[in-house]
Amino acid sequence: MISTIEKYPKLCISVLVLLMLLPNLEVLNVTIMEARNFITAREMVHDGNWLMTTMNGEPRYQKPPLPTWIAALFGYTSGFKSVFLLRLPSILMIILTGIITYLLSIKLLENKLHAFINALILVTSFYIIGITIEAPWDIYSHGFMVIGIYLLYLLFNKNQKIKHSPLAAIFIGLSFLSKGPVSFYALLLPFLISYGLIYKFKKSDILRLFLVIISSILIGGWWYLYVRIADPDSFLEIAKKETGNWSSYNVRPFYYYWSFFTQSGLWTIPAFLSLLYPYLKDRVSNLKVYQFSILWVLIAIVLLSLIPEKKSRYLMPVLIPLAINTGFYIEYIIREFKYSKDNFLTVSVYFNFGLIALIGIVFPLFTHYFLKEDLSGFWLNYIIASICLFVTGIFMLVFLRKKEIKKVVYSSVLLFGLIIVTGLPLINSIKKNDKYLSISKLSENLQEVEIYGFGYISPEIIWDYGQKIASYQEINDTVETLGLLSEFNKKEKILSTFKDYEINYQSTFDLNPMKEGQKNYKDRLKTDYYILTKK
Repeated sequence: MISTIEKYPKLCISVLVLLMLLPNLEVLNVTIMEARNFITAREMVHDGNWLMTTMNGEPRYQKPPLPTWIAALFGYTSGFKSVFLLRLPSILMIILTGIITYLLSIKLLENKLHAFINALILVTSFYIIGITIEAPWDIYSHGFMVIGIYLLYLLFNKNQKIKHSPLAAIFIGLSFLSKGPVSFYALLLPFLISYGLIYKFKKSDILRLFLVIISSILIGGWWYLYVRIADPDSFLEIAKKETGNWSSYNVRPFYYYWSFFTQSGLWTIPAFLSLLYPYLKDRVSNLKVYQFSILWVLIAIVLLSLIPEKKSRYLMPVLIPLAINTGFYIEYIIREFKYSKDNFLTVSVYFNFGLIALIGIVFPLFTHYFLKEDLSGFWLNYIIASICLFVTGIFMLVFLRKKEIKKVVYSSVLLFGLIIVTGLPLINSIKKNDKYLSISKLSENLQEVEIYGFGYISPEIIWDYGQKIASYQEINDTVETLGLLSEFNKKEKILSTFKDYEINYQSTFDLNPMKEGQKNYKDRLKTDYYILTKK
């Protein structure tokens, strides 16, 4: 079985990601960042705003349009009714990023098993998966950049392959067209610095790199120029706000990112141990590549730390070189653990993988304890998840006892996949907000009056509504009766604003899956609906 898996690594990476993520692709609610992207995509199709992008009819130039174009194409096929189809391209980008990481690792290491391990670590890292719904632009930006970096590596090391130069420019340009210069700074620049320090650039490399960067900026920057010319006032206002956020919004201390390795989830302990250069430098299979990968990681962290604005999701690009770096530790324990007399290695391996196995073994008891009152209707999901995870955890302990570390590593990947496939549906068991009411019912059934918005209406609500919600400031004086969607609990302000209307409360739409008072319950996911009739 293992030999078959290792024989077809690219196919196995693809199958793993698809089996792991597709079955429950619609389980999680649409996030605020997703909603912004999906609304913009919907308005591209409905209003033809393919270049002058909008959200709820207002200019939306904060993000370049490439990921939204892709979402629009997938959304069009279902009339924007299928979250599955809208999320699917992000999952395909995870696969592509995993495969390119495998190909880059092969060029670096000339070892297929080691390269395969690197790719497995990447596609099962927590935030690589989480970023697809928390910030759907990021996986495109960094995914395209990884392809560009791979092509640059070929360009630097295979001088006869001139075709790699325009291809690298195209994919780096696509990264720029996905989220601006973010990936240039967080992924490409650390790669170039670490590559130059370890491998040294030739004069021909510098010239080719310069041409690639200039070409990529032209490929990725044309949209910014177009919008700047077509709508200069909105563009400059948005640009001023966005650049201001870098120094005044979500400001965190320099050391905020120092726990970055925890974002790899399953691989947290191996990732940390792979950063212990004095310990690992004499044990890795390829010291030069190890030095390159650890520098790539650390330089990326330093560069990100220099920017005052910090968010955990900004760490996602660091997980790409971190996966390569972590692979050195995993490859080492697979190669040496069975024969090693190193007490530190023994304790760390047993602790790490024993802890992972324990998660699977205690899952049935842990889940039953916390969800016992919510499992009605979900017992089959619970039983399947419990059996799969318990059995996998037991097998992990058996393999660990026999010191068959390769099987332990693959079992860890399997356990992680099973948690997502069988455990994620249990989230629905705690989604029991009795007051949950989708606002899409309003747009489907109550079209006898025009609907307007008052105050802040969250992107999730606009997305669920299914179309644009005009501002109350656009109400014509001749309108006798209208519907008003208001920011939650703002009736006093409505009364003072609409003195010429009788105001009749109808209902409160609540998109929170959790009950009020529970963790993650958000008032912004609630909106009050009123009917206003002129006196």
